Amino acid sequence: MKKEITRTLLAGSLSLVGCIGGADSESMPVVDRSTDAVGSSGLLYRGVNLAGAEFGIDPWGNGNGSYVYPDPSYAGGYASADYFVQKGMNTFRLPFRWERLQPTRGQPFDGGELDKLRSTVNRLTGKGAYVLIDPHNYARYRAGVVGAAVSNTDFADFWGRLAQEFGKNGKVLFGLMNEPHDISTEQWVGAANAAISAIRSAGAGNLILVPGNGWTGAHTWGESWYGTSNAQALLAIQDPWNKVAFEAHQYLDDDSSGTKASCAGPNVGSQRMQPFTDWLRQNGKKGFLGEFGGGPDGTCASAIGDIVSHLEQNQDVYLGWTYWAAGPWWGNYFTSLEPSNGDRPQMTALLPHLGAPSSGGGGTCADTPPAGGFTCAQQAGWGKCGEAWMQGYCDQTCGRCSQPSSCADTVPPGGYTCTQQAGWGKCGEPWMQGYCSQTCGRCQ
Repeated sequence: MKKEITRTLLAGSLSLVGCIGGADSESMPVVDRSTDAVGSSGLLYRGVNLAGAEFGIDPWGNGNGSYVYPDPSYAGGYASADYFVQKGMNTFRLPFRWERLQPTRGQPFDGGELDKLRSTVNRLTGKGAYVLIDPHNYARYRAGVVGAAVSNTDFADFWGRLAQEFGKNGKVLFGLMNEPHDISTEQWVGAANAAISAIRSAGAGNLILVPGNGWTGAHTWGESWYGTSNAQALLAIQDPWNKVAFEAHQYLDDDSSGTKASCAGPNVGSQRMQPFTDWLRQNGKKGFLGEFGGGPDGTCASAIGDIVSHLEQNQDVYLGWTYWAAGPWWGNYFTSLEPSNGDRPQMTALLPHLGAPSSGGGGTCADTPPAGGFTCAQQAGWGKCGEAWMQGYCDQTCGRCSQPSSCADTVPPGGYTCTQQAGWGKCGEPWMQGYCSQTCGRCQ
């Protein structure tokens, strides 16, 4: 049973509170992969939660304390995103609260709050990273439960507005909700389907991540203590564009709560992930591990490496992961990935699974786009890689990164380049195996 740690400011005092719960259309916008680093894992999404904008309200919708967006405009001097990108991460999960963005359901977003969310997303995607936007509301709006006191129409309206705002940014992923709990699973599925329909009706083709009920714990995916199991009920999720994946969370302490610094064993992660992995494969679904974490000791370091290795070994069904957590107010909390006099032990455990490539000169091989607002994929498609002014820009897309000789960008039949295939989101298609390995990030 997944419990996550959230920071709540109540009655003027800051306290850490554990969440108790036991855990393609032709018009579809393309996913921008022009700035992806080639990771050693073959998983496309590798990153961390940047927490802070969800602080101050607990998992039942109570409280209205202080919060902060993980952006230097709102947290002065906060620059850890650059550190994580340098380490090879390319994905940030960005929690925030629905009530703050939309103070009245069914009405326009608050302008100031939207500016905070928009500018944080734009700064992160401007670094070439993906951003998974995450309404961290536990299937609630204040204390009202989605699908009951909060109607599916309200939830669909909220996501329709988000889709209009972010649907044209191929670097933005849509996480429908953080950790639904104490709700009928069928009720949650109905709300999720309403939101998916609103997103697609807005013309947004972004990848959608759907969590399960019961705090979306991977190890309880097939259990029924929270109602109809996720394994049964979530088969009714419908997306007319077939661009959904399922988000699970999994912590490594003895009760999967994420509230203890100790981990239950070095292989606990892979063991607890297995029910979810089996369900994904048996039903032809894709998965994403949105939260996991552990303390700084050696057992936890092994467990962190083990759970990510499990995803890599099952990359036919997994898209990636985001560790919990980092952020400007995260301080020295035991799962923190914020750098402190160097890398945290948890980062040391993750580094072998990041594998940022090196250039021929031994430095970092980055896909830095030139000024002007056009992506590396566009520049390559226009034949600009050989231009003198492109030196130092778009090295990966233009093929200037040194790669092992066994890793080749073999173009599939049909006359389209690897850059085009990646731009159209085809890297994950079964028929692309063996083709475009460098561009699609499958080089070892």
